[in-house]
Amino acid sequence: MAAYIARRLLALAPVLLIVATVGFFLIYLTPGDPAAVMLGPDATDEDLATLRQIMGLDRPLLVQLGRWYARVLRGDLGYSIFLQRPVLQAIYERLEPTGLLTVLSLLLAIAIGVPAGIAAAVRRNTWVDQASMGVALVGVSVPNFWLGLNLILLFSVYLGLFPVAGYVPLAESAVGTLRTLVLPAVTLGISASALIARMTRSSMLEVMGQDYVRTARAKGNRERRVVYWHALRNAMIPTVTVIGLALGGLLAGAVVTETVFALPGVGRLVISSVLRRDYPVVQGVLMFIAAIYVLVNLLIDVIYVYLDPRVKYA
Repeated sequence: MAAYIARRLLALAPVLLIVATVGFFLIYLTPGDPAAVMLGPDATDEDLATLRQIMGLDRPLLVQLGRWYARVLRGDLGYSIFLQRPVLQAIYERLEPTGLLTVLSLLLAIAIGVPAGIAAAVRRNTWVDQASMGVALVGVSVPNFWLGLNLILLFSVYLGLFPVAGYVPLAESAVGTLRTLVLPAVTLGISASALIARMTRSSMLEVMGQDYVRTARAKGNRERRVVYWHALRNAMIPTVTVIGLALGGLLAGAVVTETVFALPGVGRLVISSVLRRDYPVVQGVLMFIAAIYVLVNLLIDVIYVYLDPRVKYA
C-alpha cells in the first residue's frame, strides 16, 4: 500500500508541475506591463520599479521561472500585493467557510444522489425512475447563481428562515455557521447530486444484470439484501469516481456561490484578486486547489480496493 501511494504521488508530480507553469505564466498573459496593470494608472515610476523588484519581474524569464518553482516546492505561494501578507496565510484565513461549504455540499449531494440513483435503477421505467432522472436533468441544467438567488428570495426574503448573506465563524456559533451555509450548500449540492444520481443509476442497472445478482436472488435472498449487499458495493466504483470529480466541481462552483451569498471564502478571494489584478493570489489559489484535487484523486484510488477486492495495487 505504501509503495503504491508513493508511486501515485510521483505520478501526480508532473500534473502539479504543469499547473505551476501555467500559474507562473498568468502574469505574462496580461497585456502590457503586469506591474502597471496591478498598480493602476496613478502609479509612479518609483512604485512600478519597486513592485517589479519585489515580484522579480526585473529578472530574466528563465530565472523567474526557476525561482517560482523553488518557492512552490518550499510551500511559498507568493506575497499578496493588496492584502500585504503571504498568499498561503490569506488562503488559510478564508479556508473555513470554503471547506465547510464544500463538505456540506458533498454530503448533501451524496445523501440525495445515491438513494435517488438506486431507486431509479430498482424501479426502472416506472414513474419513480422518470421523476428521479427528470429532477436530475433539471439539477444539472440550472445555473448555480440563478438557483442561489431564487433560494435567497424564497427562504430569506419571503420566509425569513435563513440570513440573506454573510458568514458567522464557527468559533462564534456553530448554529449560526450552519444557518449561513444551508442555502449555499443546497445551491452547490443540487447540481452535484444530479450527476451522482445519474451515474449511480447507470452503474446499478449494469450490475443488476450480472449473473451473480441473479444467483443471489435464486438463493432466496431478500431483494433489499441483493440490492444493497451484492449490487450496490460493486456499482459504487464509478459513483465514487464521479463523487471525486464532483468535489473538484464544488470547489470551482464555490467561486460563484460565495460571491452570490457574500461568503468570505477562497472563491470570493479569487474574484476580488482578479478584479484587483493581485496575480500572486490567483497563482497561489490555483496551485492550492490543484494540490487538493490531485490528493482527492489519490484518495479515490485507495478507496477502490476496499470497494472491490478485484482491484489490486500493482
